[in-house]
Amino acid sequence: MTQHPDGATPAQPPAQPTSTPVLRDVLKYGLILAGVIAVVGMLLGGLFAGWIGVTSALIGTLMAAVFLSITALSILIANRFIGSDLFVGLFFGIVLGGWILKFVLFLVLAILLRDQPWINPVVLFLSLIAGVIGSLVVDMIVVFRSRIPYASDVTLPGEKR
Repeated sequence: MTQHPDGATPAQPPAQPTSTPVLRDVLKYGLILAGVIAVVGMLLGGLFAGWIGVTSALIGTLMAAVFLSITALSILIANRFIGSDLFVGLFFGIVLGGWILKFVLFLVLAILLRDQPWINPVVLFLSLIAGVIGSLVVDMIVVFRSRIPYASDVTLPGEKR
């Protein structure tokens, strides 16, 4: 370790948590899947409900992608505070805030879109459900394929990180 001219040793930045690459993969593959669901949903929605079906499929898939992204992004943002004295409180505050944001956003969108004449509720619902189930499958596959030990980011007593 190098020393500064005044004799102090520089503080090491905290190590990147092992969850960061997993969450980045969840975002990447989740958004790719959302694109596929949007295309398929727009084709089927257009076939069965015309332009209203296309719009509804796009909005439903976009909602699912936003909700998926809020979860992963809130954890990625919270991970940046590792090493801070307030890390645990900030982490849970950011993640809980993301959950509350999703909940409020879902309620607002459900109320706003409920009686719109340019929305087909069946197509919107099916594309939203496809996006939610698809994001759960993506989460499961990414986590199963990740190479994270059962006890990661652990420092044993007397061990330096």
